[in-house]
Amino acid sequence: MSIESRLAELGITLPDVATPAGAYVPALRSGRYVFTAGQVPLVEGKLPLTGKVGGEVTPEEAKDLARTCALNALAAVSSVAGGLERIVRVVKVTGFVASAPDFTGQPGVINGASELLGEVFGDKGVHARSAVGVAVLPMDAPVEVEIQVELADWAD
Repeated sequence: MSIESRLAELGITLPDVATPAGAYVPALRSGRYVFTAGQVPLVEGKLPLTGKVGGEVTPEEAKDLARTCALNALAAVSSVAGGLERIVRVVKVTGFVASAPDFTGQPGVINGASELLGEVFGDKGVHARSAVGVAVLPMDAPVEVEIQVELADWAD
């Protein structure tokens, strides 16, 4: 099954690539790899929630936001890779969780991104990962995710 068919089966439409908030690009290709910038959970250019996880934002809400971050990252990858069909493996996911001082559930939050990648890519979506608690993220976003993927070939 193609990735586009899988997305349709899951009822997922990739969003537009988010406009960078600084002096960087949303994704960069280097040889067979694409690296994304950190993606916050923008929906139509706005954050649906702000604040700290374990404070103003529940872990369940943050997990859903991490899923949105992963979708935004896939849109960025697609924009420089010539489509998602060229992905042969999701290599690494790094997730940042703006955490209340006593919150320690960062891995569960970033599971939102990891689970989405597994749903979309199956075995090709199994990846290495880091889930890090931080004091604050840009725009007071509760979560930010970046991904690295390997492409099928070197061709542009």
